[in-house]
Amino acid sequence: AFPPHKIVGNVYYVGTKTLSAFLIVTPQGNILIDSTYERNVRTIQKSIEQLGFKFSATKTLLGNHAHGDHMEGDALVKELTAAQVVAMAEDVPALKAMKPGGKEHPVDRIIHDGDKVTLGGATLTAHLTPGHTPGATTWTMPVTEDGKTYQVVFYSSLRSPGMLTNPIIDEFKHTFAVVRALPCDVPLGDHPSEYGMTEKYANLKPGAPNPFIDPSGCHLESDLQEAMFNAIQAEQQEAGQR
Repeated sequence: AFPPHKIVGNVYYVGTKTLSAFLIVTPQGNILIDSTYERNVRTIQKSIEQLGFKFSATKTLLGNHAHGDHMEGDALVKELTAAQVVAMAEDVPALKAMKPGGKEHPVDRIIHDGDKVTLGGATLTAHLTPGHTPGATTWTMPVTEDGKTYQVVFYSSLRSPGMLTNPIIDEFKHTFAVVRALPCDVPLGDHPSEYGMTEKYANLKPGAPNPFIDPSGCHLESDLQEAMFNAIQAEQQEAGQR
């Protein structure tokens, strides 16, 4: 577990030390991004309750990509809360194959690039950012704090696999262009290390500037992962020539 905390506006962190989960609170119920592993669902529930919210108020469950460490717990969250499970179309086959303890993976709404999810005045936009998985999804939403509006970006993983095929190369080139064009004031990620959560949380003090409002940090992870992508691609090309 990691101490649950407010990030900005109505966005809260309820994940673990290494796996992100975010809660978006609205008057009509709450949105959870990422259930993580099934074994973490009760930890997420406890974090939500420590913040003073009800886990049963979770009305919508989103994910960022179809890997077990981010979306394996979807079935248990739905079982406990009856939340609507939303998934990007390109990741549905992988999600349907994800059956912890034999549980069928629920998918209540299938979305596509540019679709919006709205609840209680909060609107998130889904951006298809494939590569890590075919349906990897970066979510964006505006939030207001102290009379100012900030653009929050929940980045999906931009990490390349060890072997790049031509379709994946094309996907990543598209994705890096997409994420660089997104308006961003508050960068978040599917792993807290991607946006320096531990350091920022340590600097979260009353009266001090909010460390999570960090426009200059919006492209740190994409810069790193694009450099790795280019290095892997160059290595493969060199090996092919040899």
